[in-house]
Amino acid sequence: MSALSADAAQSRATLRPMREDDLDRVMRIEVRAYPFPWTAGIFRDCLRAAYPAWVLVEDERILGYGVLSVAAGEAHVLNVCIAPEDQGRGHGRRLLRALVRAARGQAAQRVFLEVRPSNPNAIALYHDEGFNEIGRRPRYYPAHEGREDAIVMAKELLPDTLDRMPPL
Repeated sequence: MSALSADAAQSRATLRPMREDDLDRVMRIEVRAYPFPWTAGIFRDCLRAAYPAWVLVEDERILGYGVLSVAAGEAHVLNVCIAPEDQGRGHGRRLLRALVRAARGQAAQRVFLEVRPSNPNAIALYHDEGFNEIGRRPRYYPAHEGREDAIVMAKELLPDTLDRMPPL
């Protein structure tokens, strides 16, 4: 998968594998998007472990990125992020769909993710894309006032799921 062509009909954004030389730009987004960001070392470890990691690029500018883990027929969205100034334009949906396609391409039968209850926009996107809440992880995320639970969500990858997705 080298381009986001079908999903990006209204955008020039393309998807390509994340490279180690992208990490400075990825980190500039990460620290602006999250109060408790990943470190460059975490991203580097994911790349070295050959996790599927992608950047969404428009005119050489990284708009967002996603990192996936796939093993034993299951995928886990580890990080999906769009630069704050580029949110609300459908890029998160395009990137999430690309990660789901990558999971399917590696024979995953379901995809999991965690999301903060304090992130209603992400929760709405995940629900809209067919993810369902399956549980909670108590005190999973660091927070300014201690720890915050994680909502655990999952999506089954049925054979015709992609054909039935609504258009953007």
